[in-house]
Amino acid sequence: MIATVSKCEVIDGVLAVNKEAGWTSHDVVAKVRGLLGGSKVGHAGTLDPAATGLLPLLLGKGTRIAEYLVTWDKEYRAQLRLGETTDTLDATGTVLEDRPTSHLTPEEIREAAGQFRGKIQQVPPMYSAVKIDGVPLYRSARAGKTIARDARTVVIHELDVLEVAGRDVTMRVRCSKGTYIRTLCADIGHALGVGGHLRTLERTRVGPLTLDRALTLDELIGRHSLGDLTSSVWSLDEVLRDLPALVVDGQAAARVSHGAPVGWANVVSTKVDRAQHEVGMPVRIHDGSGRLLGVGRLAEPRAERILIEKVFVTESV
Repeated sequence: MIATVSKCEVIDGVLAVNKEAGWTSHDVVAKVRGLLGGSKVGHAGTLDPAATGLLPLLLGKGTRIAEYLVTWDKEYRAQLRLGETTDTLDATGTVLEDRPTSHLTPEEIREAAGQFRGKIQQVPPMYSAVKIDGVPLYRSARAGKTIARDARTVVIHELDVLEVAGRDVTMRVRCSKGTYIRTLCADIGHALGVGGHLRTLERTRVGPLTLDRALTLDELIGRHSLGDLTSSVWSLDEVLRDLPALVVDGQAAARVSHGAPVGWANVVSTKVDRAQHEVGMPVRIHDGSGRLLGVGRLAEPRAERILIEKVFVTESV
């Protein structure tokens, strides 16, 4: 279901924006915040200025669910330029080395790329926002310093080579949070012995959000001027649809609205048996009418109470 609120009310939910090249994620947030008269606006999943595609914007109460969204997997369409190594690992940097690639066959390229499916180790690039001793790596890089970084485990769920055109390789990548596509491209180039960098990047999906439902900034501004922006906003319930849902009785619903724990005895229905709930797993909490009241967690095995983490309905219910 899509969030539906009148033009004069605060918009709560997630808006999928199709970001153009040249805009930072902060630029987009600032633009939409100004458009909405200073309402709370945040984003989930930063895109580099040169990258395009899906940028989820969190609106109103949507800013409170960011912690549940960071675990979403992401999907990209990326173009790898083989043979050229840059200092930033992407096309915005300075070319450090240029090697011939004419000896490589499409089969060799596909085989090398296939080695990076599954769990892999990645070293964060120097031109990134990762902080070492409180200092973002990009600041050290701009100062000409190279800082030692520990490798991190990420997961490449899917990696398909869509096209090989000379030294340019177009790929579809579905990956876990924390994956650097720039690093993936550089590592594939290294595995082929010629180096490489990320030439272009478009994000096509973030969790349940897809690029085909995203608005460009011009479209967003146009719909807002017509008072029709809310028809494009994903409701909190829709965005969190992968979390198990519990329906509680009226007494418990009133407790949830005040952030008080509720007991399993007050759970009217759920599609997930209590014994299947993992410790610490977040759950959506609905009232009998289907309204999303908040998000809670089962704090310990066989706990009689569900602790409430987020409250979305604070009025008397």
